[in-house]
Amino acid sequence: MTITKSEFTKLAEYIEKNYGIHLKEEKKSLIVSRLYNELVNINCKNFAQYYEYITSDKTGDALTTLVNKITTNHTYFMREADHFYYFRDKVLPYLSSTVRDRDLRIWSAGCSTGQEPYTLAMIINDYFENDKKSWDTKILATDISSKVLSEAMKGIYSKEEIDPLPSLWRLNYFKKLDEENYMIIDEIKNEVIYRKFNLMDKVFPFRKKFHVIFCRNVMIYFRHKTRIELVNRFYDIMENGGYLFIGHTESISRNETKFQYIMPSVYRKI
Repeated sequence: MTITKSEFTKLAEYIEKNYGIHLKEEKKSLIVSRLYNELVNINCKNFAQYYEYITSDKTGDALTTLVNKITTNHTYFMREADHFYYFRDKVLPYLSSTVRDRDLRIWSAGCSTGQEPYTLAMIINDYFENDKKSWDTKILATDISSKVLSEAMKGIYSKEEIDPLPSLWRLNYFKKLDEENYMIIDEIKNEVIYRKFNLMDKVFPFRKKFHVIFCRNVMIYFRHKTRIELVNRFYDIMENGGYLFIGHTESISRNETKFQYIMPSVYRKI
């Protein structure tokens, strides 16, 4: 099965309009290979029929499947580790001394299969120790893919995945399921609230502003204009003094945002 130029353009424009994801022309063969089985399963003979199918589906299930198929959710524990060290050594000391209502608001945007928010939860648990019960430290973790959210909520990871973690974390925060798999303990799992959320939604339905936003390796799929618009929306829903972490391969033009540059891929609202 192949996809014509006009079919690809139509599908790509629809995906970008709804999800911000910019599919380049050279990705055509990748899209065909990822969606081929889906078209066969729903008896679509070509991508023109498939486009009609997803745009007319009132349940939203077809769109969910499309997003799950085209997004890459490669992640792992302690990815871009210097972010987590900075969060532990600089951000938490600042927040613990300035947040008067003891309500920390942290958002992992594009959380994939949960390694990022669980890592943040373990760092927070270590930092506050016995004082943690007097703080609200729940982390909001969102993604557009229901598939990865389902995996994240299970909190099950292979021995190979957790081997790079500190031995005390492996001992204190994971329980062994079998020879190959481990599960995050409930104490940490319950610290993360998972929600399906599209960063392109016109309204961000948050009642309170965030102190920290992690949005790493998400905006690499967006055009420059979409990235700047999203970053400025992050600015608007962030508390003064709050921190934004983006991926190491991503950057923000300092002339197009009010965020102050702190270090590569770390910015602050001053």
